[in-house]
Formats: sequence, structure tokens, C-alpha cells
Amino acid sequence: MSDLSALFEAAKAVREKAYAPYSNFLVGAAFRTPDGTVFTGCNVENASYPVSVCAEGGAVSAMIAAGYREIAEAVVVGDAALCTPCGVCRQRFAEFGTENLVVHVADLNGIKQSFTLEELLPAAFELEDKAKDEKD
Repeated sequence: MSDLSALFEAAKAVREKAYAPYSNFLVGAAFRTPDGTVFTGCNVENASYPVSVCAEGGAVSAMIAAGYREIAEAVVVGDAALCTPCGVCRQRFAEFGTENLVVHVADLNGIKQSFTLEELLPAAFELEDKAKDEKD
């Protein structure tokens, strides 16, 4: 099994553990770090929708808790034909993605499309932008 196939299978498996009683829209995410370590997360809804956690957010939290800080590759699996990450998760990728990060989006049958970070989030906000503003 290829590394990408294994990442897809990890995201698909964790998707089954999602807690989505309000939308019934299950999402799983799997990230690979530069050294090959894999972290997963699933969406966890709450009756107060803004309190919900995206699958990508759960995977980022697990990665950070384990002492890692970089995502080299990601797979997001959802019930839709093209389950692209939300804006908040795109910003998470901007914060923790390596320079060559590729985010693959998939449904239950497989990868549907792959994106670079620039394609997902052109003109992303970066901390360097804030520092530049403070100098001006």
C-alpha cells in the first residue's frame, strides 16, 4: 500500500468515529509529518455550532500535543464529492504546513482532487504580515 493510500485509509477510518448528530456530515482527516508520523482527527459537533471542531482541527491538536509542528501531506475525507477544508482549516494549514504541503480531498471512494496550499489559500495571512504592519 502506498503512503498516500495509507493516509487515505487512516482518514476514512477515523471519519467513522466522528460525532455529527446535527449535520450527519462525517469528516476525517489524516496528516503526515515530514518524518512520516501520521495524526488523525474527526469532526466533533456541538449544539452551539461555533463550538464544533473540524476534523483538521482535531488532527492539528493531536499533532501539537505529540510535539510535532509541521504537516507535509494531508487527506480530508467527507461525504461530499469535493469536501475541501473550511477557511479556518485552510489557515491552520498555512500555519503548520511545510512549503510543499499537498492537501488531498476525498470521498469514501478515493482521492478526488489535490491542492497545494497556495491553491487552497492564496494570500494567506502570516505572522510576518503583522510584524511588517507594525514597522510601517
